[in-house]
Amino acid sequence: MLLTLDTATPYVTVAVHDGTDVVAEVTGEERMRHGEQVAPAIAEALARAGVDRDELTAIGVGVGPGPFTGLRVGVVTARVLAHVLDVPAYGVCSLDVLAVEAVARGQVDTPFVVASDARRKEVHVATYDERARRLEGPVVAKPADVATAVPVVGEGALLYPEAFAHAVGPTRVSAGFLARTIAGEHAELLDPEPLYLRRPDAVAGLSSKRVS
Repeated sequence: MLLTLDTATPYVTVAVHDGTDVVAEVTGEERMRHGEQVAPAIAEALARAGVDRDELTAIGVGVGPGPFTGLRVGVVTARVLAHVLDVPAYGVCSLDVLAVEAVARGQVDTPFVVASDARRKEVHVATYDERARRLEGPVVAKPADVATAVPVVGEGALLYPEAFAHAVGPTRVSAGFLARTIAGEHAELLDPEPLYLRRPDAVAGLSSKRVS
């Protein structure tokens, strides 16, 4: 049994995967209340799945990029659970999860971009091929510096339509697709460490230029 959670966006999302598919998913509707919502969401997801915490065999967490406070809540929760239960914990770039879902749902069939809200009028952005394999990024940038005409997945496309005219779903990270991504190894599995990209510490990757 795999429990997954993501707090890289303003919302908390939690899911349980039984080795075949997702059997429960809970998504909070209150923004920016990660600390208050994550434990109840985990409890509700386990209850819906009919699973006791001691039955979990692995924990998965979206490692961002995302704002420091919210992202830290999810990563710390995942690491503590894994330690207490003595099970492995896996991290996945949250942008990769959005990319995997977009391809799985048939919302993109060409190279595309994922852009999430980085606040301060910036976005976290990465580019992908038509199979959801990450090509460049992630990096934090001004929308105008990475403007593109290709399809753009994620909330960034809705926030900055002048830079990302071709918006497609999904916009929020789904813990269910995080679980499917880990179970199927559809993206790189990482250590459960938060991925922070705020300048001047942004990782090398996607250059600050138009990606169209």
